[in-house]
Amino acid sequence: MAALLRNWEDTEEGSLLFSPQPSRQDASNLATFIRWLAEKKGVQINGYAALHAWSVNEVEAFWLAIWEFFELRSATAIDCVLTERTLPGAHWFVGANLNFADHCLSRRDAALALITVSEDGRRETFTYAELSEQVARARAGLKHLGVGLGDRVAAYLPNGPEAVIAFLATASLGAIWSCCAPEFGVPAVLDRFSQIEPKVLFAVDGYRYGGKAFDRVGAVQAIAEALPSLAHVVVVKRLGQPCDLQKALSFAQFMSETEPLTFDAVPFEHPLWILYSSGTTGLPKAIV
Repeated sequence: MAALLRNWEDTEEGSLLFSPQPSRQDASNLATFIRWLAEKKGVQINGYAALHAWSVNEVEAFWLAIWEFFELRSATAIDCVLTERTLPGAHWFVGANLNFADHCLSRRDAALALITVSEDGRRETFTYAELSEQVARARAGLKHLGVGLGDRVAAYLPNGPEAVIAFLATASLGAIWSCCAPEFGVPAVLDRFSQIEPKVLFAVDGYRYGGKAFDRVGAVQAIAEALPSLAHVVVVKRLGQPCDLQKALSFAQFMSETEPLTFDAVPFEHPLWILYSSGTTGLPKAIV
């Protein structure tokens, strides 16, 4: 480590720090895409700079090539890749109808899809087949709670399998996802979620960080009481804390039923999730 630090201190500004071996470059997705362009589209590209220039000058051709290269699927024909090159005014892939979660779960085999590791070292893995089964259960749970196209589903969750599963199930229905980390205080969460009127809230009873346990049941109760649009709360148990909220059910109860996993196709510009600005100049701005 000391030798590395000495080398870093001796490095002059503008020096090249790393260059991958030619074999690694040739195996990259970028190089594969460039070869694909030549073979399938007759577009000859020599290196990254040329590809960047082509992507800027031939916007429609570039993004249609990206669509085809990654084998995206639409239930309907694409009428237009891009209506105009101005904002506001630009509309992408007009006529296309597809589903984000469908593409995430296009395979259902034993290949590894997800690895999660908690702070205490507990490790979970999900194959694509296992993750798809979990998403099918979550989709059935959301439908049972009345969630459908355009409804907002909010999450007060840490990174973990429940967040991934609930998000993919939300997207499968054409509903819209939004989330805040559980270390957010109640006012910060309400500044965000009150703008979007969520129908369902996924919330954790607590989390561990730095070797300490942080109880969030009180915060969850305050958030739920302050959101009049909320019809249901699904509680993820991390600390095993009692949670006596009205309209609440455990994640295990929520996942108790299943049905075949299907995906509702939505227009390309249909909202997928809502993020937020920092809120340093007034309320956080919703970013769709």
